[in-house]
Amino acid sequence: MNLFNTKFSEDKLHKNYLQVLRHTQAKDRDELCRWSHGFPDRDNKLVDEFQTTFNSSFWEIYLYQLFQSCGAILDWSNASPDFDLEISGQKIIVEATTASNAAGKIAEWDKGIHNGLPEQLEFRKMNVESIIRLANAFTSKHAKYQNSYVYKSHVFGKPFVLAIASFEQPNTEIQYDTPITTLLYDYYVDEDIYNENRAEFPDGPPGLSLGYVEKDNGSTIQLGVFENDFFADISAIIFSSTATWGKVEAMAKNSDVERTLASVWFNTDKQSPVQMLTPSILYSERIQDGVCVFHNPYANNPLDPKAFEISGITQIFSDKQTRKITYQRNGNCLMHRKVITLPLTKN
Repeated sequence: MNLFNTKFSEDKLHKNYLQVLRHTQAKDRDELCRWSHGFPDRDNKLVDEFQTTFNSSFWEIYLYQLFQSCGAILDWSNASPDFDLEISGQKIIVEATTASNAAGKIAEWDKGIHNGLPEQLEFRKMNVESIIRLANAFTSKHAKYQNSYVYKSHVFGKPFVLAIASFEQPNTEIQYDTPITTLLYDYYVDEDIYNENRAEFPDGPPGLSLGYVEKDNGSTIQLGVFENDFFADISAIIFSSTATWGKVEAMAKNSDVERTLASVWFNTDKQSPVQMLTPSILYSERIQDGVCVFHNPYANNPLDPKAFEISGITQIFSDKQTRKITYQRNGNCLMHRKVITLPLTKN
């Protein structure tokens, strides 16, 4: 499977694919090919979709490498759902999906100056858009499970996990877990209020319950989908805001460019986030860094946390009675990462 043997005319190629064809990114492309080694193209469409739609195929390749790194045993004998695997003795079904931009909205690859700098962003507006698109991905896959997957013998009775990636707008990589936590547990971290008056919140941005978010057409989406048993078919969510092309660049050790990594890690010793600005030669990041696993307390087939008790992965739980959210962090955990690249050779 040759991901970068271009099969289509330029007008049919995705903007992200075109971006990574630059001469200086040869080593980055090699890194992604390393991730994909051994990944079977079961429907003979992966390369086509990678070149023309990019994000969903990239996410599946990322998940394949993630599961490989977790020591998973993968069973490819069934065409769907996406992953039938066993980790730490537990058999799990994983379906991959992505949140994409709505029609008429700015695409995630359009990082023009009109999008503003991170400190100028309206976080509530950005997060609500993400929540809406994540909810759409979540409910469509839940319907797929109820209408199809649950009747498959290799799926029935196993934890069913959705792996969702956010590609619905620019700057999703700085959101970390705010939109997905709000959707699942109705707990929203209000960064806008905090930025307006930091002195009023010495402990950091406040958390609150929103109850619902409103779409452009005036309809509403109820939040807290893991706060009752309506979605008990979904055992957990795998999510990462850092599983972007920046992950490839962070791991590639590309000597053809000069890179600096601006990252934020949750330091378990200090019990607080720590900002870092690191030259790529000194920077280290693994495939699992930045992954969050959100557990459904009402799951019919609960996911055993031992499956993802892996260094760098954060697991999130909510108590049925108290609704208290707890975080299980396995070592220092990546929250945000941006890659600043300067070419050393001419493109």
